[in-house]
Amino acid sequence: MARSNGVVKENGRAVAQANGHARPNGTIETSKRMTEEEEDIYDEENIFLFIPNIIGYVRIVTALASLYYMPLHPRTCSALYSFSCILDAADGLAARRYNQSTTFGAVLDMVTDRCTTSCLLVFLASAFPRWSIVFQGLISLDLASHYIHMYASLTTGGQSHKKVEASRSWVLHLYYTNKTVLFLFCALNELFFIALYLLSFSSPLLSPSLLVTSDKGGAATSAQPGSPAHPKPSAIFVNPWSAGAMEMARANKMDSTVPWILAGLSFPVMFGKQVINVIQLVKASKLLGEVDVAARRKAGIAPKKKRA
Repeated sequence: MARSNGVVKENGRAVAQANGHARPNGTIETSKRMTEEEEDIYDEENIFLFIPNIIGYVRIVTALASLYYMPLHPRTCSALYSFSCILDAADGLAARRYNQSTTFGAVLDMVTDRCTTSCLLVFLASAFPRWSIVFQGLISLDLASHYIHMYASLTTGGQSHKKVEASRSWVLHLYYTNKTVLFLFCALNELFFIALYLLSFSSPLLSPSLLVTSDKGGAATSAQPGSPAHPKPSAIFVNPWSAGAMEMARANKMDSTVPWILAGLSFPVMFGKQVINVIQLVKASKLLGEVDVAARRKAGIAPKKKRA
């Protein structure tokens, strides 16, 4: 038997040590036997077919369907998108009800959240070009804050990105541990963007009309010189799917009263959600910084204090 760097070599086979004591030879075989015994005790599970995960798949399908109707069918799109958001709450309830919480389900849920919201914001950026930089910033903030937060949780050995100690951030602790708070923030955040989406089909305040009123108070004339008051999109736009053609196709499809009310009511919560994203980004960055400092000190490459 030979010993080298805390590893016992026995009959040509290396056996790792833990806390100065050699682990029993044949650990791999023991593990295999335990696995075989577990298979005899437990039924084989396919976590991909758990009820919460199936709900997650349905949510993805409804979200994709809403994207298909998004350019020109606001009512159908809003209904499908809202149903997809409702399923976001339903899968969590199902996971707790049937004791089927899984890491895959949690990641699927978060990734779907990020993708659906980003897709809606991409549409809003094209529907309201003057505000595109705002929507681009919101997409970047959402993706960056959640990615860094998730990575920091995994780096520090956390089992879930939703487990945040109050000592680190009471805001994030309240946000992630209180299901009512989490639901309201997520729901009203999505409601605000849905309201903006509906306003793209109705409000001249956010998206000026392509038709202008004559200075003499006459009938509406086209913003395009030489065109009739109500031209066909093909008479103005070579590409029927261009931004201008799509804006004309969306014009005056809905009344703006209800969307404005929904946007006004949900705006404070949406703004608060972005503040939480900033806090999450900053706290996760600091946590990664602490991990880096500890790793450098452990490796002996951190600069040492100069002694007089």
